[in-house]
Amino acid sequence: MSFYGIAGLFISSYLWCTILWNVGSGYDRFDRKEGIVCIFRWGFPGKNRRIFLRLLMKDIQSIRIAVKEDIYARRILVLYMEIRGQGAIPLTRTDENLTPREIEQKAAELAYFLRVPIEVF
Repeated sequence: MSFYGIAGLFISSYLWCTILWNVGSGYDRFDRKEGIVCIFRWGFPGKNRRIFLRLLMKDIQSIRIAVKEDIYARRILVLYMEIRGQGAIPLTRTDENLTPREIEQKAAELAYFLRVPIEVF
């Protein structure tokens, strides 16, 4: 029984640290004049605490909407930005519970601004 208590203590301390350090939060900046996309995210304390990606707009291939299922068999829509040579970068947070219409509208606005196609998977 003490094993489960200690395991629960470690898991709860990990979750509280994630909440207090605001891991995963950040911002996306799209600058059409300079043709640059900047993506900033906070990580865990240490060497890689600040995650800052600077990409050229011409390297963006598409905006992708993917359907994921969580452990409760709910469908979650996730918005990705497909980058040439780097793969997909998620743009929506996991705790954002947006409706399919809101995700579609967000993807359409972003694809229109970036002048790229939308892919649905």
